[in-house]
Amino acid sequence: MPAVDALRWNARYREGRHEYAGGPRPYLTENAHHLPTRGWALDVAMGRGAAAGFLIDRGLNVIGADIASVAVRAAKEDWPTLNAVVADLTCFELRASSLDLIVNFYYLERSLWPAFRRMLKPGGVLVLETLTQAMCLSQPDTDPAFLLAPGELPTAFADWEILDYREGWNTPHGRSRRATAGIVARRP
Repeated sequence: MPAVDALRWNARYREGRHEYAGGPRPYLTENAHHLPTRGWALDVAMGRGAAAGFLIDRGLNVIGADIASVAVRAAKEDWPTLNAVVADLTCFELRASSLDLIVNFYYLERSLWPAFRRMLKPGGVLVLETLTQAMCLSQPDTDPAFLLAPGELPTAFADWEILDYREGWNTPHGRSRRATAGIVARRP
């Protein structure tokens, strides 16, 4: 499956069909006050690197990982100090307690959550936002495996300090309405 995903995402980036091409996600910028300004960060499924660039500009060393080599090359061109990696994220992990921050936008792979717990230092911050099952109301063909259940994030990270949690409909950067959930949580 990862090879098929890489082909599909590379085609989308080559053809300019990737829906989101704006700056960093609003959920990230709105929660910037919770983020460290030094140390190491991982941008999971970074795409063209808008979040990674935002974090670099804030003073962090950033590792950006994505399965699409087209997107990774573009991100590296825009942010030369980015530690850019083409990777199948389902088998990508860094050393335990090596990160101060992990950001993960619109890529739901629940099997990564235990790795996030291991990779973040105590006191490290996770920022995760993605689509919820409510998306099926407007897009019934959406695969429910890639959608969060109501309240799933605060339940999954109940033993962490939850700094921000939102769930509902929003319109990021004037795009189509989306049902999302986002969490900013600090590892104990």
